Amino acid sequence: MKERLQKIIARSGMCSRRTAEEYIRRGRVTVNGAVVTRLGSLADPSRDAISVDDVELAPPENKIYLILHKPPGCVTSKHDPEGRMTVDRLYADIAERLFPVGRLDFDTEGLLVITNDGAFSQLLQHPRHGIEKKYLVKVKGIPREAALKRLRDGVMIDGRMTSRAGVRLVKKSVKSSWCEVVLHEGLNRQLKKMFELIGHPSVRIIRTAIGPLQLGRQPSATYRFLTRAEINAVHQCAAHAAPRQHSGKQGSGRKTPSHRQSKKTSIRRPRSFS
Repeated sequence: MKERLQKIIARSGMCSRRTAEEYIRRGRVTVNGAVVTRLGSLADPSRDAISVDDVELAPPENKIYLILHKPPGCVTSKHDPEGRMTVDRLYADIAERLFPVGRLDFDTEGLLVITNDGAFSQLLQHPRHGIEKKYLVKVKGIPREAALKRLRDGVMIDGRMTSRAGVRLVKKSVKSSWCEVVLHEGLNRQLKKMFELIGHPSVRIIRTAIGPLQLGRQPSATYRFLTRAEINAVHQCAAHAAPRQHSGKQGSGRKTPSHRQSKKTSIRRPRSFS
């Protein structure tokens, strides 16, 4: 990812940002062998050779990006006072210090991104980037269309109106059904509270996607490394996503473009979709 050149130099520990700017003005900085004198010039520290007075900066720390299939009964934390299993045990063979991006509840399963790249983590988490999160939710009974529409339009949870969501019924049986849900936010235990509100408590929740990242058929309790194409896709998704629209009150009931798209989007379901 490209950044301002003076920021890269300062982060390397060679000097302060102000001093780095002075080095650039004086022509003491080169990028891939070419002298750079314009402040605000961009470079990618993971790809470009950046030098000050012919001394090349050390390459950035090794960035690691994982997709973990979090199993139920596992805490999204590095430590748990109750002694329950924590997600870091599932990638303990990796020496670098890694952190989960966001959280999944103890009994929620599915896609969890693990990384040591703070900027990448912010792309996935911050609401301004508008990256959607998709879930399969198994609930008791079969919700009526009117109840699902309430969830799409937003409901009051803990004194706050939820944003519009994509919600549709994808499978039903005699005593239970599965719903596909697309969220643009992550309130505390949001899905459980949403379905409890319409009288259909959830019995299983699986996160299947975050933006362009898909869980697919990855086995539970395993991880895999993201591909370069997937990492680039996240950056592109964040760059082009429209700002998330807050529904601070119940209102017009108009369907947003993201809502219409979510109804048409099919997701690759885990093997254990039952």
